[in-house]
Amino acid sequence: MDGSTRQTRVTSSHWGAFEVDTEGDRIVAARPFAPDPHPPAIPAILPAAVHHRSRVARPAIRRAWLATRDRSGRGDGDYVDLPWDEALDIAAAEIDRVRKTHGNGAIYGGSYGWASAGRFHHAQGQIHRFLNTIGGYVASFGSYSTGCAQSIMPHVFGENFLTLTYETQDSYATIADHTETLVMFGGINPKNSQVSMGGITEHATAGWFDRFAEKGMVRINIGPQRGDAPEGCEWLPCRPGSDTALMLALAYTLEAEGLADHAFLASHCTGWDRFRPYLMGETDGQPKSPDWAAPLTGVGPDKVRALARRMATTRTLITVAWSLQRQEHGEQPYWMSAVLAAMLGQIGLPGGGVGYGYGAIGGIGKDFRPIGGMTLPQGRNAVPDVIPVARVADMLLHPGQPYDFNGERRTYPDIRLVYWAGGNPFHHHQDLSRLHDAWTRPETVIVHEPWWTATAQRADIVFPATTPYEREDIGRSPLDDYLFHMPALIPPVGEARDDYAIFAGLAGRMGLGPAFTEGRSAADWIDHLYAGFRDRAGAAGVAVPTLDELRARNWVKLDIAAEEQPKPILRRFRADPEGAPLRTPSGRIEIFSETIDGFGYDDCPGHPVWLPPAEWQGAATAEAPLHLVSPQPGDKLHSQLEAALADVEGARPETVLIHEEDAKPRGIATGDLVRVFNRRGSVRARARVTSDILPGVVALPTGAWFGAGRGNMDPNGNPNVLTRDVGTSRLGQGTSAHSALVEVARLD
Repeated sequence: MDGSTRQTRVTSSHWGAFEVDTEGDRIVAARPFAPDPHPPAIPAILPAAVHHRSRVARPAIRRAWLATRDRSGRGDGDYVDLPWDEALDIAAAEIDRVRKTHGNGAIYGGSYGWASAGRFHHAQGQIHRFLNTIGGYVASFGSYSTGCAQSIMPHVFGENFLTLTYETQDSYATIADHTETLVMFGGINPKNSQVSMGGITEHATAGWFDRFAEKGMVRINIGPQRGDAPEGCEWLPCRPGSDTALMLALAYTLEAEGLADHAFLASHCTGWDRFRPYLMGETDGQPKSPDWAAPLTGVGPDKVRALARRMATTRTLITVAWSLQRQEHGEQPYWMSAVLAAMLGQIGLPGGGVGYGYGAIGGIGKDFRPIGGMTLPQGRNAVPDVIPVARVADMLLHPGQPYDFNGERRTYPDIRLVYWAGGNPFHHHQDLSRLHDAWTRPETVIVHEPWWTATAQRADIVFPATTPYEREDIGRSPLDDYLFHMPALIPPVGEARDDYAIFAGLAGRMGLGPAFTEGRSAADWIDHLYAGFRDRAGAAGVAVPTLDELRARNWVKLDIAAEEQPKPILRRFRADPEGAPLRTPSGRIEIFSETIDGFGYDDCPGHPVWLPPAEWQGAATAEAPLHLVSPQPGDKLHSQLEAALADVEGARPETVLIHEEDAKPRGIATGDLVRVFNRRGSVRARARVTSDILPGVVALPTGAWFGAGRGNMDPNGNPNVLTRDVGTSRLGQGTSAHSALVEVARLD
């Protein structure tokens, strides 16, 4: 501290903990948290973002909606600022009108869970509690990150995908001790592991890779970009969308050369007899050999054979990035990776088998004694309708239309009101011009938002919400061993209010205030939830300070870490497949699924198959010859803090990576402004020419705010102007963001 008003406190976020300096009502500086060995640079932009001119200052209602209930002008209308009481009155009356006229099944509750690492002021929990209190809402299944995997993997391993990821996979410590060959489909990128649900305090992925290198572990990064794994890893360039073909070629080599573990396939798996004829070409006349795969993947046959032999003769861990299931037919590489690992016979062995999402978020690869967390009770949703999260535009555009999802024939509900708190769908959804059209269909859109994002600019009623730095909360993640008191560092900016206060105000106007609040203030809820967490921790033998002690200390490191925790599901299953079966219909790993086969889906049959995407390098055209991938950004979490980042000189438009072989004939040099385009739209970007990406592939990170109207070039470089809004298959209905073709041209 250097003055009477200057204070320094630690707080937590999804990208980690950091120290914050405040003076009066302003955040003036932010620095990394000292115990973090590899802190991200993200906090540096925090002061500019919190106090940015794009903050929503007061409750605002779109003028045309207020006058005539117009919906066509969303995105280009002006707003009327209103006092809180008047805005809440209007919103409560509108919600009441919709639910009484059309039923609660006409309300869609949108949120995305990344608004705060705080456990009480968790926007997703707040909006779900409110909507359940008033009678329910249409909910969503899965996430854009893992929705496809959440559908397919329970059929294969019998477990919820997130349970499979967090509770059965080996820690980095176990990998360091046992793994000899690490085969990374899609890489393991320390950039992505900077963030985690609920926060990640000690960023350790890069340090573990240093240890892997010191040990002499062979680390193979399979994908279109060298930078998807740490330096020193061997890069095996592979065309995006072709991973399943490469996995099939590896599997073919194992079987053809007598390297497959048939004893494990017989004792722990079902369906090998149904899959093998396809693999060897007996059912379709096409053996899935390395020679077959080479023109699809760009990987030479000899490299495939050599890799298969190494995988069969060393302790091998196959890892699969979440990005591989964010493409058309994304179910296939996830399923096939499990089959390939089963053929090696190492599933359930320390440091062997298959793992999903290492590097996707920071908590994967850590081991802790489970003590639970703090969760605001959300109540019961009386509305049965649930849509796959990535199908929101389809739902809004086609009410009443039937669709298939994971074996069920469903019908899209007729949504009259969208209520969104915590998230920016105009960041993470695909084909944003199509979403813009879909957004004009509901009668009313209500949004809580700190900043004037593209979503807020397309809402009818906008309530200014506080950021996590303007309210008290508790930072706690089950994937982290730190516990934080997150103080209100500054007063609310403008007239911002907490989500809880907004929902309490609405519930009170609808005669449901006591049901929503249970008579508790926000501070009362924090006390109540923390007491329950402390009791559960104590029962697990973990000492947790009182809330007053935590407030005084700011943060503590809990004694829950362990060198090695048992991985009960797959370890027990390997040791005793009859006594500890999986929760699949067969009790075993399902190489062939009778259940999926019974669905009759040609885009996801009963065992893994090669299904080329509609848009990939194998289907490139003169109009769209380049395959676009859209990775996560390294300078922020999703689109958060983008308002301030966009002000940094040279930071926008976003940078697109292009191979020198593709740049030269187009007259493009590093630093040039370029137009990236296809039939869905166009964006402006700044080129970086490199040899660290495959020829024929360009990479444009997500996160730039959508800034275009329909038909106009997006000036900021949002790749989801260009991506396809189609489901992965009728089984998963996840996002197909990575299946898109584009052209790039220099802008003069």
